[in-house]
Amino acid sequence: MTETVAQRDSLSERTVSIARQVLAGERGGLRAYLAFAGPAVIASIAYMDPGNFATNIQAGAKYGYSLLWVVLAANLIAMLFQALSAKLGIVTGRNLAEMCREHFPRPVVWAMWVVSEIAAMATDLAEFLGGAIGLSLLFHMPLFAGMAVTAMITYGVLMFEGVGFRPIELIIGGMVSIIALCYVVELFMAPVDWASAAMHTVLPQIPDAEALLLSVGIIGATVMPHAVYLHSGLTQARMPVHNNSERRKVLRFSNREVTIALVVAGLVNMAMVMMASGAFHAGHPDVAEIETAYHTLTPLLGIGAAGVFLLSLIASGISSSTVGTMAGQMIMQGFIRFRIPILIRRLVTMLPAFIVVALGANATSSLVISQVVLSIALPLPMISLLIFTSRRDIMGEFVNSRLTFVAALVGTTVVVLLNVFLILQTFGVSIPGLSAGA
Repeated sequence: MTETVAQRDSLSERTVSIARQVLAGERGGLRAYLAFAGPAVIASIAYMDPGNFATNIQAGAKYGYSLLWVVLAANLIAMLFQALSAKLGIVTGRNLAEMCREHFPRPVVWAMWVVSEIAAMATDLAEFLGGAIGLSLLFHMPLFAGMAVTAMITYGVLMFEGVGFRPIELIIGGMVSIIALCYVVELFMAPVDWASAAMHTVLPQIPDAEALLLSVGIIGATVMPHAVYLHSGLTQARMPVHNNSERRKVLRFSNREVTIALVVAGLVNMAMVMMASGAFHAGHPDVAEIETAYHTLTPLLGIGAAGVFLLSLIASGISSSTVGTMAGQMIMQGFIRFRIPILIRRLVTMLPAFIVVALGANATSSLVISQVVLSIALPLPMISLLIFTSRRDIMGEFVNSRLTFVAALVGTTVVVLLNVFLILQTFGVSIPGLSAGA
């Protein structure tokens, strides 16, 4: 066991050593640059979690390709804010939660922490349930048994966090690859109307009030509060930098990684919608649950397509639940300087999922609702990140440019307005231009 730990520690140390050589101009090439890859890959799993499966299946089945533009817009917003989060960690050596604690009044800090913890639980509800649903369907086991297996696997993966950053980056990276490959296969199996998909990717349209609710869910499932917090924590101490010249180089590598990782995540999300549209929209528009999607896929596209779908769901649930627990630890430590054992953290965050199942609530509906909760919690970290990265006294020469500031402000405004519309709709206030329902 000692030898294994030493080997894994040396893997992280070798990664840092190679990166230092690149920064010093002593090494180049693609393999050397891969030493900087990892944080955005881990953060990207939040954009391919089971909450995305739930909202994207509903969007594709009921509205065809009409909401693809929402997926694209959400991914562009996510790309910008993940890049800003990574920049904050690299430049300041602090994560977003720590910056909030240091610069905001104490009552605001406590309120943000409570909201962030609620969002973390909503996140884990979606991720944990998704993995459990996949396991229960694939191996024909009770959902509670699937939840227990998911808990054990995610806890096992989390143990790697204690032996260096590189092993867990590689594990999560492998699961991202599995999810992406599964959806490449699905697109070849499903009858996709590529021309219609391309048109609706760039043509904004909200068919009705229910589509608005689903759009907010897509935003919540794509731009994740815990991922915005987490990315700054993953970059703050991963690669020690000694001067602004090195910071600029690390930032360039970080921005490239964010772009690649989030493009992959965005394509996977769009593939989910296109698969659901091609498979279900024409004859099964009422498909709104992961379980129903699986059982419907089997006669439509064959057992192979259904199996690939479940494999991607399991990989998504396990990896995103692992990352969600990591984020929860970092958020708690950053806001209130308190850390609890990872096992207790894992038990606390998965408790709502067991309660939902014990009460007999619909699992997929719970996933979609959890994504709406996330979208409502999202403006807080977005606004905080925009404030900090736009302050020259904090960022120095790395302060946001005017273009970046405007783009981030527009992204934040879009999210806030969507949430206002959602709240108005929830309280029965009519929204001009939208029908009352589907």
